[in-house]
Amino acid sequence: MDEFRTKIKTPAAADQIGLNDKIFTLGSCFSDAMGSRLQAFKLPTLANPFGVIYNPHSLHKLLRYAIFNEGPHANTYLQQEDIFLNYDFHSEFSALHQLELERSIRNTIGASHYFLKEARYLIVTYGTAFAYEHANSGEVVANCHKVPAAHFTKVLLSQKKILESFAELYASLKAFNPTLRIILTVSPVRHIKDTLELNSVSKSILRIACHTLQERYTNVEYFPAYEIMVDDLRDYRFYKPDMIHPSELAEDYIWENFAARFMKPDVLDFIKQWKPIRQALQHKPFHPASSAHQHFLRETLQKLKALQSRVDVEEEINYVQSQIVNPAA
Repeated sequence: MDEFRTKIKTPAAADQIGLNDKIFTLGSCFSDAMGSRLQAFKLPTLANPFGVIYNPHSLHKLLRYAIFNEGPHANTYLQQEDIFLNYDFHSEFSALHQLELERSIRNTIGASHYFLKEARYLIVTYGTAFAYEHANSGEVVANCHKVPAAHFTKVLLSQKKILESFAELYASLKAFNPTLRIILTVSPVRHIKDTLELNSVSKSILRIACHTLQERYTNVEYFPAYEIMVDDLRDYRFYKPDMIHPSELAEDYIWENFAARFMKPDVLDFIKQWKPIRQALQHKPFHPASSAHQHFLRETLQKLKALQSRVDVEEEINYVQSQIVNPAA
């Protein structure tokens, strides 16, 4: 039978991820979804440390904070009623006192600085080319934090602006971590608040920018997450009920394509071994002390110990050992 759908071909990348390669991800909520899978399969990953961020300009700015280990300017802080926030960060960065928020942001930037210095891969997911400029400072903000719209001007970032912003970032990244490889993606999440027509315009700008960056820089590569969702899956059953975000099934399918393209064979082999162990660790027994479950725990423990020379499974080993009723038996 002839193929009745168009599959995105994802040939193996020339440079692939090893089991101990550090991976730094940031960007839209799709970056969260992929980052959580990298972590679930024991790859050393710092996933979206600054929270969900959508526009390229803000993403590049946050990376510069991490590179130089510098905090945001004082004018980026704001107070909404009794909550302190920052225009450059997601609203998960909030506190009742500004000093507490500054400390949280400073700690996150510091941790990101040291992780990024040793990272082998940087995965950046652009969500939208639309951004908001603060009326007073003229600066693009990452999050408006529900401040009235009159305080901002909505702008559509041009390809030229994105390329210029990336060029400035790239020079700093190369000096900071010369061996870093960059994987760009365009988020398949639909920004329908901008209208479907303007969402298409926005995604088109991002896609052209990514194509240009891939052509311009030898260590920058594009992964077609957006195309897999729109041109391969292309069905509403692959969306969550909000009709905006990919379903878990769609995320898994995109993840499998990503792994096939970017993971070394030994990593793919490890993932196959880890899946049943991970499922075993999530198992909730009705009778924890039963002989059958205790035998199951001992088998799981043996499998974990067989992997501890390859990945860090200390937490999992400690958890299983804590569930064994009589470890000496």
